[in-house]
Amino acid sequence: MSGSKKMTLRVQSSEGTNRVEVLYSDVTAKLFERVYEIFHLNTFGFSLHKDRAHKEEIISSKSRQLREYGLQHGDMIYMSPVNGAVLFDQPSTSIETTNKSFGVEAKPSTSSASLIPTKGLKKQNVPQEDEVDLQLYQMSGNIQRQRDEKLCRHNSKGCCVHCSPLEPWDENYLKEHNIKHISFHSYLRKMTSGKFISLDELSCKIKPGCKEHPPWPRGICSTCQPGAVTLNRQPYRHVDNVLLEHAAPVDRFLAYWRATGHQRIGFLYGQYESHPDVPLGIRSRVAAIYEPPQECSRDHIALAPDDKEQLLNEIASRLGLRRVGWVFTDLMPLDLAAGTVKTVRGMDTHFLSAQECIMAGHYQNQHPNACRHASSGYFGSKFVTVCVTGDSQNQIHLEGYQVSGQCAALVRDDILVPTRDAPDLGYIRDCTPQQYVPDVYYKVGL
Repeated sequence: MSGSKKMTLRVQSSEGTNRVEVLYSDVTAKLFERVYEIFHLNTFGFSLHKDRAHKEEIISSKSRQLREYGLQHGDMIYMSPVNGAVLFDQPSTSIETTNKSFGVEAKPSTSSASLIPTKGLKKQNVPQEDEVDLQLYQMSGNIQRQRDEKLCRHNSKGCCVHCSPLEPWDENYLKEHNIKHISFHSYLRKMTSGKFISLDELSCKIKPGCKEHPPWPRGICSTCQPGAVTLNRQPYRHVDNVLLEHAAPVDRFLAYWRATGHQRIGFLYGQYESHPDVPLGIRSRVAAIYEPPQECSRDHIALAPDDKEQLLNEIASRLGLRRVGWVFTDLMPLDLAAGTVKTVRGMDTHFLSAQECIMAGHYQNQHPNACRHASSGYFGSKFVTVCVTGDSQNQIHLEGYQVSGQCAALVRDDILVPTRDAPDLGYIRDCTPQQYVPDVYYKVGL
């Protein structure tokens, strides 16, 4: 019956100490939830340790119980933020200081005028991070390795350089497992190891408010002028895999093309979850495909206004789903009897056309990713693009993509446009009196 006994733990934080009542048999995730509620925290981005030196960490788990960590009634545990997370609302004493400076005691008031400044004390427009991000912040991300029988010279409880855990961005591990890009959270861990970072989106627009000269096109200076852009390969990706729960939605989506030969566009609804095969990776799990109003032909699609979009998103939210991406077809039949299609995309032609990249960047800008390390509260996007086309074996194949943050910024600032004669090439606008366009360079690998 000892597992049903209650115990009181003291939790020390930067804002003081509180008591938390739990059961010996409770899982550690229950302790994290109780700490979150009692301290009125903004996020789950915190860790708990048994010692002040933060060496014995209590991992949030739904399977491990508190008694496995040897916690006893009255023990003190220590809470600390993870990766610079802001756990508490920052209080402001401006009203209190003003009252004291005039020798007036601050008293509660019910007038509307006195309530207005109080509302301004609360944090405004703080984005809520996705649940999968909060879970990944609590994970160590280290890649565990087994003891090497040939190289390790210690017993089963020891550890050395040949079997110690690897960092989630280890290049050799990624090459061995054919992982082309590190995950976004691995990138954050690599950048924040031992230092604080602030992520900012690329901007190609003139900074407003410069008073040193007349506005563009009559003047520009180095202070307000956006810097030149050099296109580079993005080392990370926000979503590492796209998983379709079952084949029925895809079959219904392809039924229109099989019946008419016309191309089709749909929106993907699902959830984001952690990806077990990529260190600190994220997977987009698709449960349904919604086909909005559109005019289709064999080589053209035009989306029409959707009056049901708001209702659809509300229904999806009640089902625990959200819009996670979009899908389009680019299929041309090769042999109707055999059910094969032509191969039109690949290394020799293109994977995505310029127009499709611009469309992907447009949707990614509409669905920004909330990030605590971004100065604006948002950085990048988890919105995915899925192309249904023919593979090298002339079979129908689905391939997932995302454009880089640089491409999304060029699309957002209306700089990148498609070309008429080459679908694989994009065009950068020229400077005009109405719009300043910075220089855009790219590197050619040798």
